Amino acid sequence: MRLATIHLQTVPWLQLESELREVEAAEVDAAYVADHLTHPTMSDVFIADGWTTLAAASQATSRIDLGTLVAAAGFRSPLTLARAASTLQDVSGGRFVLGLGAGTPLDVLAATGTEPTTAELSRRFCDTVEDLDRIFRGVKADVHSLPVPPGRTRPFLLLAAHGPRGFAQVARYADGWSTYGGHAATGLDARDWWRLVARQSAAVDEACQDLSRDPAALRRSLLLGYGTMRPLSSVAAFTECLQRAEESGFDEVVIYWPRGGEGTRFWADPSVVAECLGVPRGR
Repeated sequence: MRLATIHLQTVPWLQLESELREVEAAEVDAAYVADHLTHPTMSDVFIADGWTTLAAASQATSRIDLGTLVAAAGFRSPLTLARAASTLQDVSGGRFVLGLGAGTPLDVLAATGTEPTTAELSRRFCDTVEDLDRIFRGVKADVHSLPVPPGRTRPFLLLAAHGPRGFAQVARYADGWSTYGGHAATGLDARDWWRLVARQSAAVDEACQDLSRDPAALRRSLLLGYGTMRPLSSVAAFTECLQRAEESGFDEVVIYWPRGGEGTRFWADPSVVAECLGVPRGR
């Protein structure tokens, strides 16, 4: 089981740099940042640019994978996404994970002045994934530059998806799949949430089988803690989450690095977090 952290970039860089060094020393496998222009959970704070933050993070670390969880197709063009991702793949020494999702209507509204429908976001996500594939394969007719720097492979592609159309894109194009259950899942209690993500994992299996792809070849990344569950409330809660995730077919668990004050959504006791990082994960 891989363990990853997501660090909301709402703190000064020197603090975030210290966090990244800490998780790397604790043998965490990956560290992610968000790609939001605005978000209800990050109101009245500065949100640093995720891509620039990752470039700095690549120089502050040496082993840990670094990525977006997730980049927003809703307000970014496929070519600029591909160019930024390939640049980070180079400066990080091949450690970049391109996590990509549809994005949120509020981000698109902030960027363009127009709020898209869910169907429009879904279409743009699918079009972006397909364009990225053409760009990285070097077959997009209007792009004449190399897709990646010499000596580098294309970045690992981790697609966020929560429904049939997205699962089909994952099965066809992705190296990994990411889920937090989806927006409708954020209010579910633990029992129903685990049932939902297990059903989603089974649906991804089916999508892979439809294309004669081995489902076991796909990394499955599960983001914990956005909804009602608090995986870092205790070591016992964290250990149970690892077990449930493995039973549901996931091989990577992502936890939020603590933010805010006690009692807020992303807060956790630092001493409990430190203990959780030391829990054996069956490497």
